[in-house]
Amino acid sequence: MPTLPDPIMVVSGVPRSGTSMLMRMLDAGGIPLLTDGQRTADEDNPRGYYELEAVKATARDAAWVAAAPGKGVKVIHALLPALPPGHRYRVIFMHRDLDEVLASQRAMLERSGRGGGGGVAALKRVYAAQIEAALRWGRAQDGLLEVEYRHVIESPKEESARVAAFVGTPDRADAMAAVVEAGLYRNRSSN
Repeated sequence: MPTLPDPIMVVSGVPRSGTSMLMRMLDAGGIPLLTDGQRTADEDNPRGYYELEAVKATARDAAWVAAAPGKGVKVIHALLPALPPGHRYRVIFMHRDLDEVLASQRAMLERSGRGGGGGVAALKRVYAAQIEAALRWGRAQDGLLEVEYRHVIESPKEESARVAAFVGTPDRADAMAAVVEAGLYRNRSSN
């Protein structure tokens, strides 16, 4: 009986939801990452973005997926359904309060000189619909773990244990928890 290829550990969520932190946790947990270092650390993500530029073109060209089995890769929520069938995907989906996400995005845009943008209510509706579509796709895969950003910050040991068990490295949960930095939680809602 042939063995199945290793699953691809997909880290996803909306922009500014904590996916870079989750990628750092996977790295600390011993999961090899598929990144290219093109987007370097900055004031908004001082520990780095952990991205693979080719992922942005997945809807047109998903050739990068061939190198992904057994690795962790960050895929923005809206591109999850564009991932090609025929692979095993284990998805870790990061949730964060959308008001916090939008505040973080606004601050990032202002720092880069691109303005804060408008249409917050409309963008929240778009994100909510996209998140639901992404989660539907994720539920049909080899596994889906939903993680709350605030819970990771407030209970890093507990949440790291969940993530470590999901990716198959339960003995590395403490190492994962050690990379969580509460000081980087800068845009908090009062909820």
